[in-house]
Amino acid sequence: KMAAPVGCDHYIRSCFLKAPCCGKAYVCRLCHDAEEDHQMDRFLVKEVQCSVCNTVQQAQKTCQECNVTFGDYYCDICHLFDKDKKQYHCQPCGICRIGPREKYFHCQKCNLCLASDLRGNHKCVENVSRQNCPVCMEDMHTSRIGAHVLPCGHLLHKTCFDDMVRTGAYRCPLCMHSAWNMEDSWEQMDKDMAQSPMPTEYQDATVKIICNDCQTHCTVPFHVLGMKCSGCGSYNTSEAGGLKNTFLAAKVPDVCL
Repeated sequence: KMAAPVGCDHYIRSCFLKAPCCGKAYVCRLCHDAEEDHQMDRFLVKEVQCSVCNTVQQAQKTCQECNVTFGDYYCDICHLFDKDKKQYHCQPCGICRIGPREKYFHCQKCNLCLASDLRGNHKCVENVSRQNCPVCMEDMHTSRIGAHVLPCGHLLHKTCFDDMVRTGAYRCPLCMHSAWNMEDSWEQMDKDMAQSPMPTEYQDATVKIICNDCQTHCTVPFHVLGMKCSGCGSYNTSEAGGLKNTFLAAKVPDVCL
């Protein structure tokens, strides 16, 4: 039976961890790290203190004195105690993940557990989770916040992705590839450009671009609303050269020296 849990914003448990670094008792490593000037190594935790009878003892699932269950889930590698969230310990990741296990698989190249529907259906980036989130710059691999996999294969926190969408940003912060299927947006751009022709003096103007989605280099008509890739039709492009305008060039007189 699990007693009333001790207070913590991160986990629900009935014990304190004895920090192997400083010997202080904290509900969890995150609470410790927020208060101290150093970090607790979860893997080195040897002892816990029961929140009911205060007995200090070897880390284990049940109190040796009062038989209180410290957590519905307990991992003797990570020394993680918590309520049941269908957690499982992933050996290749080296940490516990929220499951259930059967809905996830470990991608060896990405070195990360991903949802089963992404098996064979995502772009692998080697050791991608060993990078910080490109939005908030916090660790991805050990984060308690879920990860969102972009079409380019890069990761960011799900909450950071949601914030990015709300602000109108649609490109990966790392490689500038479109962060989701933009076909509907590009079709709307086609319509907007058709209804907003450029002035006569710019209708023959062209510009060199590089597409952030397919990496095609091409020369396309210039338009203030956007430049469309001739390779894939994306408007997620960047100028790679100056504007070339034969109409304006013809209007400029020769210079007499």
